[in-house]
Amino acid sequence: MTRPTARTQDATHLDPARIDAARDDAQALELLRAAVAVPSVTGNEAAFARFVGDRLTDLCDRVVVDEFAPDRANVWSSWGGSPEQPGPGLLFAGHLDTVHVTGWQEHWAGTEREDPFGAAVVDGSVWGRGVGDLKAGIAAVLAALQLLHRAGYAPLAPIRTLFVADEESGEPGSGTSEGIRRALKSAEEGRIDLSAELAVYVEPTTMQVYTAHMGFFITEITLTGKSAYFGTPELGVDALRAADEVLRELWRHDEDLRVRPGAPLIGSPSLLVTGINGGGYVSVPGECRISLIRKLVPGEDLDSARTELDSRILAAVTDPRIAVQISYPAGRDHPVGGTSLVTDSHLEPIRALQAAVAAELPDRGRIAAAPYWSEGPFLAARLGLPTVYCAPGDISNCHTFDEHVEVAEYLSAVRVYARFIADRCGLRDLRD
Repeated sequence: MTRPTARTQDATHLDPARIDAARDDAQALELLRAAVAVPSVTGNEAAFARFVGDRLTDLCDRVVVDEFAPDRANVWSSWGGSPEQPGPGLLFAGHLDTVHVTGWQEHWAGTEREDPFGAAVVDGSVWGRGVGDLKAGIAAVLAALQLLHRAGYAPLAPIRTLFVADEESGEPGSGTSEGIRRALKSAEEGRIDLSAELAVYVEPTTMQVYTAHMGFFITEITLTGKSAYFGTPELGVDALRAADEVLRELWRHDEDLRVRPGAPLIGSPSLLVTGINGGGYVSVPGECRISLIRKLVPGEDLDSARTELDSRILAAVTDPRIAVQISYPAGRDHPVGGTSLVTDSHLEPIRALQAAVAAELPDRGRIAAAPYWSEGPFLAARLGLPTVYCAPGDISNCHTFDEHVEVAEYLSAVRVYARFIADRCGLRDLRD
């Protein structure tokens, strides 16, 4: 891939001295803390979208806050570029929502971390719900744009941002990527522009560069028999006994999957039973529910994987009186789940991103695979955008009571993004 057309004789080079003089680490840190202080649990993202939009308005040529449902919104922006200097530019994307805070206050009661939205700074890290997943990434993008603006620069090729609702799972009636679906429809209808030479989705990576991730689907199995008093079990149909048969088959299926060919960085396919709920009080259990998640690798087809799983579940149940219902509640870029992502790590803008990371954090910027699924496939498949993940924060502490991001890593990310923007988009000197 070639460099943007913004790399012309009109471009100016980034002056490290000007960037250093314009740095305001205290302001960047307060921006992150203020972001965490705005609750945005899935289903209630509009307030945080307005928070982000207000800060982008001070910097960008165009900002759109799209409130597409009550308490739900996306925010998009564009800065730089012109008919004379179009350039492909860059897209920074991410999600506005966080998982719930149930139990957080009780867990940290009596400590400075008690408020999940308090953004306490403890032991050199900011703590709070959503700080890692992924408000540190969003705040680092905003702070990088502020840094370039304070230093007297504007991008020649456009910098675009897209921050969407509804990425996280777990809240009833949500978590199916409605936000990014809405954004793609807006792009197709010409209301916003998402073109770029590279999309950087700011899920936490500890500032490594993730160019791949697994596909997945979630399956809910309901086995229905007939309850009966324990003294007359012959009148019932035992759903737990059927569940035992299904569980054994699921674990055999997992063993079969793990010896199949895997994929570089991602490994082998697998299946994990995540929950079972059933039973009755002194009675034959009439219903049992089993939950699982299936990991898919590139090259696996979600429809074929679903058909294979369905057939194994149905074949495992030997009692014809047991009713079996199988559902797939987590459709993303596919009706039953999310597809895998693989981006060519040798693309020039990805190498430039690695170099920008290494310049600030010499031990980071390594190519790896994400241990999660996120919304990159929407951008890659629907828009044809090469997509990677790179942002501060460690996914291993996200969704937990220990969610935090190191201040030093976050501030380094601000400088990484500014350096990367300057390299790929070129700069115009606002002081001329």
